Amino acid sequence: MTTKKFVPGRGYTEADWNDVDSPDLTDEQLAQAKPFAEVFPELAASIKRSVGRPRLDNARQAVTLRVTPETLRKFEGLGPDWRARMAEILEKAKV
Repeated sequence: MTTKKFVPGRGYTEADWNDVDSPDLTDEQLAQAKPFAEVFPELAASIKRSVGRPRLDNARQAVTLRVTPETLRKFEGLGPDWRARMAEILEKAKV
């Protein structure tokens, strides 16, 4: 393994760089390592992040729908939210 060298201009001094002692872990130390969530389960549970929007109880479902080009043009002509308006029209139709 190559030893990294100090590079100035990264927010720390060469003295800071030299004071850090982080030797590589041995194979024995790696074999004894445990996952963070196993060692600190309460902390791990408290820092779990969700990605994207929160789940909804009645979430919309993506579908594929084949329509004629004329029908598609009519809906696209409703403006930027044409998909939402299409969904509203279908909901009102109660088909």
